[in-house]
Amino acid sequence: MPLSATRHKHRFTVEFPINASPKILYPYLASASGLSQWFCQDVRIDEDHRFNFIWDNQPHFAEMNSHRTNRSVRYVFLDQNKRHTPDANYLDFTLEESQLTQEVYLRVLDYSEETDDDELQGMWESLIVKLRELVGG
Repeated sequence: MPLSATRHKHRFTVEFPINASPKILYPYLASASGLSQWFCQDVRIDEDHRFNFIWDNQPHFAEMNSHRTNRSVRYVFLDQNKRHTPDANYLDFTLEESQLTQEVYLRVLDYSEETDDDELQGMWESLIVKLRELVGG
């Protein structure tokens, strides 16, 4: 029985201020080379334009489901056979700029089987520290 059939999904959302423009941040969210610098061990794109996120030497395939240049990107994860599944895990990155303060925020929406908010918060905070170091923000 697949894991997703036995566990409930959890929607975790968090926002981080980042002192960099959306134009600078977007390539780190929407390209394999950008993501591999801060997000996971490595990211490759296969011949069918699927992203292969590698964590702990294990492949996790996903498709870029939607994107708006310099604004947002969504990755929908596929099963081991690189096929879509109902109620699939996904990851959204959205960049928002406050018109009032000119601050840029990265909103992360992580939809997966992981239900421990404290663990997710800690994981995302450490990832964002790496991203901030890369963009100087």
